[in-house]
Amino acid sequence: MDDLAPGYPSNILDEDRQGVLGRPLDRVDGPLKVAGKAIYAYEYAGQGKAAYGFIVGAAVATGRILAIDTAETSRLPGVVLIMTHPNVPTHRAYVTSGELPSGQPPYGVGRPFLADGRVRYHGEPVALVVAESFEQARDAAARVKVSYEAGPKPATRVKHEAAHAYAPKDVRGFLETDSSKGDFAGAFAGAPVQIDATYDTPFQNHHALEPHASMAVWQDGAVTLYVAAQLPIDCRDVIADTLQLPPEKVRIICKFVGGGFGSKLRTEADAVLSALAARQLGRPVKIAFTRQQVVVNAAHRTESIQRVRLGAERGGRLIALAHEALEHTSTFDEFAEQTVDATRHLYAAPNRLTTHRLVRLDLPMPGDMRAPGEAIGMLATEQAMDELACAIGLDPIELRIRNEPKVHPETGKPFSTRHLVECYREGAQRFGWDRRPAQPATLRDGRWLVGYGMAASIRSNFMATSQARARLAPDGRLTVQTAMTDIGTGTYTILTQIAAECLGLPVGQVTAEIGDSDLPRSPGSGGSFGAGSSGSAVYYACMTLLDRMARAAGLNDPSLLAIKHGQVSVGGQTMPIDAFMAQYAPQGIEADGEIKPGQEMRDYSQNAYGACFAEVGVDIDSGEPRLRRMLGVFTAGRILNAKTARSQATGGLIWGLSSALHEEGLIDERYGKFMNNDLAGYHVPAHADVVDVDAVFLPEVDDKSNPLKSKGLGELGICGSGAAVANAIYNACGVRVRSYPITLDKLIFDPAFPTPD
Repeated sequence: MDDLAPGYPSNILDEDRQGVLGRPLDRVDGPLKVAGKAIYAYEYAGQGKAAYGFIVGAAVATGRILAIDTAETSRLPGVVLIMTHPNVPTHRAYVTSGELPSGQPPYGVGRPFLADGRVRYHGEPVALVVAESFEQARDAAARVKVSYEAGPKPATRVKHEAAHAYAPKDVRGFLETDSSKGDFAGAFAGAPVQIDATYDTPFQNHHALEPHASMAVWQDGAVTLYVAAQLPIDCRDVIADTLQLPPEKVRIICKFVGGGFGSKLRTEADAVLSALAARQLGRPVKIAFTRQQVVVNAAHRTESIQRVRLGAERGGRLIALAHEALEHTSTFDEFAEQTVDATRHLYAAPNRLTTHRLVRLDLPMPGDMRAPGEAIGMLATEQAMDELACAIGLDPIELRIRNEPKVHPETGKPFSTRHLVECYREGAQRFGWDRRPAQPATLRDGRWLVGYGMAASIRSNFMATSQARARLAPDGRLTVQTAMTDIGTGTYTILTQIAAECLGLPVGQVTAEIGDSDLPRSPGSGGSFGAGSSGSAVYYACMTLLDRMARAAGLNDPSLLAIKHGQVSVGGQTMPIDAFMAQYAPQGIEADGEIKPGQEMRDYSQNAYGACFAEVGVDIDSGEPRLRRMLGVFTAGRILNAKTARSQATGGLIWGLSSALHEEGLIDERYGKFMNNDLAGYHVPAHADVVDVDAVFLPEVDDKSNPLKSKGLGELGICGSGAAVANAIYNACGVRVRSYPITLDKLIFDPAFPTPD
């Protein structure tokens, strides 16, 4: 093991001189938001009188367009353009995931819309109507008459197409489809204790606060697109590739994004069609999805059927472990959610099997939704572990501790850090786990049956190449720039803190500029890699800047220059930073920085971990389940901002609660259409559902992750939290529900449900 990457050495962030990094700093962009001065994509103006586009969606799920009658529409007041597949300007052909050039990011290739007369899913864009106002465009779009030759009845459910399942070549281009170790079948057959359970998870749909929206503006053959996007550089490349433009002719602006969660990773029809229409009209064009259009035009989470088999000794040690996922992709492209990947990391078992299988459905393309893979995979595995603990008569925490691996269970790689057991124990102490009833349906509080549940949490840590620039002005103010985004996670604040800590400046003297593809390249926000990647680039830019400051002062050793609270110590004297700049660098100083994934990412298994605890009540008369309290205890390397980190973690816990009790996309199987396509029918937790949710981070630094020694945590909270709720429900009432969401009918009508007094 001597050839393992040594990791990132001690650095200025470890010294905590400025006392800024990690503190619960208020969001630096908060005042703009509360004053209504933070500008989102649809709110941009001032580049000329904008026209407004409205998308017409297909009324069938399969088939082809026979004719589009726009005669009435074209005569309506205010209508300036109607775009359909016969008259859309020529643009890039669709590139499937299997056709991606080597090394090409999956979200950075051309995405044509209105390209032909084929219909692939209900709601697919078939026309764009542009008018002088949004209301005129919406009214006119409703009058476009489209005739179809409908195809066969759409395939809409995984369970109905299981016979046609296939194994994808890989999962997401970087994970193995299947994994195996030892002899699972033989070991499971001989195990004294066996769990063989199947769990169903439903379609889930994105409903970010800000719907997808864009405004395109052309000038001198170049387009600027103001868009709600998580990945500015990838969005730029999509528009350039689709419209067959050089990338330097496209600029993406996304200074503020009202939630993404994966739905704004792909560049969608609003962006592509606004760019096409604005070029044709010679004026700005705005397009925003309605809430209903978001459901079909943005990625949704796959429906899944998961089989988990656990074979164990009577003392609880796992002998055999299998997790097999059957989920869906589209008919026209492939997306394989990494549903079983967390299982490969979590528990020791000498005999193992994991598989992914896909079926093709006549639905929009599924895609990333917060914690893709872990969010639904752990709803199965962590409930199965609870079932095993109950079958053995062992405390669920103790069962997990007995199966804690010393190295990665499948690859044998060492862990960069792993303090999962500490999370279990700290969480148990804080939550009062010792009060958990050993037998289900034995603890009452009036008419409520009360139960406790827990689950492990894990989320892989990633890094992506990122660049940044640091500029120190003559007046001593620092600006850091990178094409990163803030989707509500606190990026502006975190990058400000990193820069302030590196250069010893008060936070008020630092400005972070992000959300612009003309800035140094960044991977953007997604996969929980954003803060670590972009923040590391900012760190390196600041370190290079510090070195240049020292050289400007005639020092060959940058350690001889120190800055704290904006005061520079150099050559035996201390002066304010503006005085230093006036004396040594009156024109200002600039430096760039870059981070790339290194050997550490290959040599070590890198994950963030946690333990989720839930207490629920189940109404003895109605079967209604209610959360009473919830706690997550996590380790995710160095915490960059205690306040934003807690916000992200509690948000994830609440989403896990939502997955367990509420969220379910319902399909009209006759038409291949999502029925509950707005927030009136698609249930998410309300304030009354979320009564006492807290998150705690244990101290940790991970010197194998990045120079910040942090790990991604944006998606960690949702991983396992839903299973903790499910396990608490079983502990409360004795009913094991394996089909999510867990609604009162699945409890009250189960024969095992206790009889009311």
